[in-house]
Amino acid sequence: MSLKSRGWGGGDAATKNVVSRKWALFLCLGSFCAGMFFTSRMLNKTVSDLEVKLAAAGGVHESVYNGNPASGNLKTVNPSSKRKYFMVIGINTAFSSRKRRDSVRMTWMPQGEKGKKLEEEKGIVIRFVIGHSSTSGGILDKAIEAEELMHKDFMRLDHVEGYMELSAKTKAYFSTAVALWDAEFYVKVDDDVHVNLATLGMTLARHRMKPRVYIGCMKSGPVLARKGVRYHEPEYWKFGEVGNKYFRHATGQLYGISKDLATYISVNQHVLHKYANEDVSLGSWFIGLDVEHVDDRRLCCGTPPVLTNYVQIYLPAQIVSGRLRQATFALLHLIGDAAGYAGLLRGSWKFISAVAKTGMHYGAQASE
Repeated sequence: MSLKSRGWGGGDAATKNVVSRKWALFLCLGSFCAGMFFTSRMLNKTVSDLEVKLAAAGGVHESVYNGNPASGNLKTVNPSSKRKYFMVIGINTAFSSRKRRDSVRMTWMPQGEKGKKLEEEKGIVIRFVIGHSSTSGGILDKAIEAEELMHKDFMRLDHVEGYMELSAKTKAYFSTAVALWDAEFYVKVDDDVHVNLATLGMTLARHRMKPRVYIGCMKSGPVLARKGVRYHEPEYWKFGEVGNKYFRHATGQLYGISKDLATYISVNQHVLHKYANEDVSLGSWFIGLDVEHVDDRRLCCGTPPVLTNYVQIYLPAQIVSGRLRQATFALLHLIGDAAGYAGLLRGSWKFISAVAKTGMHYGAQASE
């Protein structure tokens, strides 16, 4: 009996062992299939989300191009005419910069019929670029809307204004501009810079045959790691050891890019990284592309210490804030043939272009 019992017992254990192995194999196979199923669903969802984002981006681009912008504040140009432009100049401005805008309007930015003629005959579009306030529809936005009714020279962006949001604003500007106007070049300039349109046009025209060109006053400043200083870079560690310099990029006051690069920004705006400084961000977007960097010193602003690069200009006596200002002489930098700071002089001044060989008289009071 004991042998049989042992025999039967051994057979029962062997049967259970075989069944256990079958169940283990089945469970492993089931787990694998379930894992593949859920992984596939997650991948499909990720791909689907990306497709939706791309479709949304393309839809916004298409809606703007077809005259149905996503933002109600965005003005459009009817693309049915297939009008080709030479360059679009976006003047970066803020809600508090009314005096600067008026200075630009009274100097180098043609108004009214002259502005329309510049667009139609020369293919040059000029607009002040601004988004909206954090409280959309508030007093700041209403002030811009009233100014727009008067001058009709704004490009409104679907963007919340803020000093720390300049990189995002730059992306929004190029994305909007390339959708509204089919131009060869897209230029960004600050509202405290006065531009010689003739010299800027000649500068860009030299590069019309280049598909991907990035033109500006190139620099490579230090990466500032210390908190509290101006132009501090929170992501300084990405640029190597402390004390390193940025890659070469154009200063933010004035630069231009070709249509292909503006289109690249528009298509990839959702994945382009934003650094603390706008000019660094723009340079980083092109660093891995086949782009020709053009360092043109005529697009530089500033006042280097070399006195031989200046010209003496007479400023007549004038009334400023109720007080008589005596006639003075000012030194105007000659390196910046295409641009000069509006804030350098507070009265009438003459901007001399060494390239164009002509003088441009500015009879406006410059910005604060």
